[in-house]
Amino acid sequence: MASALGWGALAASSLVIGGVLGAARPWPGRLIGLVLAFGAGALISAVSFDLAAEGAKVGGPGTVAIGLAAGALTYFGCDALLEARTGSGAPGEAGAGVALALGALLDGIPEQLVLGIGIAAGEGVGVGLLVAIFVSNLPESIGASNDLVAAGHSPRAVRRLWFVVAVVCTLATVVGFVIADSASGDVRAGIDGFAAGALLVMLIDSMIPEGARKAKRPAGLATVLGFAVAAALSSVS
Repeated sequence: MASALGWGALAASSLVIGGVLGAARPWPGRLIGLVLAFGAGALISAVSFDLAAEGAKVGGPGTVAIGLAAGALTYFGCDALLEARTGSGAPGEAGAGVALALGALLDGIPEQLVLGIGIAAGEGVGVGLLVAIFVSNLPESIGASNDLVAAGHSPRAVRRLWFVVAVVCTLATVVGFVIADSASGDVRAGIDGFAAGALLVMLIDSMIPEGARKAKRPAGLATVLGFAVAAALSSVS
């Protein structure tokens, strides 16, 4: 269990690092856009190679599809609920920041559940998945933190938010380790699908539009670069 806790904390630590960097000072809009676009490419790679493909391999495409729908609807519903309660879904810095933070939580939990299950199953640490989680977390937390601070939230509150998200994601790795014995291939496939569904909705609703709005035309090139880097990392075993 100690190994699951350690590896989980390492993977989630990039959320805190990105939160600190994003809240430390105002970032130029163009730079934030490029960071978000790079992260979007990395997350598209994670959905393709580390979640959907792996889920189909261990549990079958039907189970992945069920998880995909559940993740998509969960993110959509939670985002709509936040918008109704706080107005944060409206266009602007705060809305983008909250949506990115929600996406990091809803995809981080199942991703790290899978990481913990893999460690408990004796498969070792999936370097590709570990690095993909770490790399993709950074742009999400940097972009969200910068937007939240710009919208008037205190840097301390923003840092606290990411610390809480990182702790929850770390604990998800431990939970995955504990339930590994009872987690069938279909369960793992459903978890992978859930993460993929939440990610895809978040990408289209928040991360990609915000990156393109801030970085303009170079956003497309940054997205391709992020995809290429993450795809190369996913092949590491």
